[in-house]
Amino acid sequence: MNTEKNISQMRKGVLELCILSVIGKRDEVYASDILHELKQAQLIVVEGTLYPLLTRLKNDELLSYRWEESKSGPPRKYYQLTAKGHELLHSLKSGWNELVAAVEQLIETSKKTKNL
Repeated sequence: MNTEKNISQMRKGVLELCILSVIGKRDEVYASDILHELKQAQLIVVEGTLYPLLTRLKNDELLSYRWEESKSGPPRKYYQLTAKGHELLHSLKSGWNELVAAVEQLIETSKKTKNL
């Protein structure tokens, strides 16, 4: 059994929620800031994973962006949640809380049964 693969799949399953949450905490955010926060939370994401997700979220009208000129390189794209993105984030957070509660209940039940 490959435990690391299983854990990686669980992390991928919540990545969209995490990205929307990072963006939702601020008015707008640059992609490297999103990567930094995900890495800090040990949800290691490489740029090759993040940018396609951001594009999909934008195409689904969950994100918008604006360009800002940079003195030290190319222009930067800053992302913000749309109204639709805020609604989805709220729904995903509720769903996540329900899922966590259900899983914790199952885990605790199996621990109690095992200890009998």
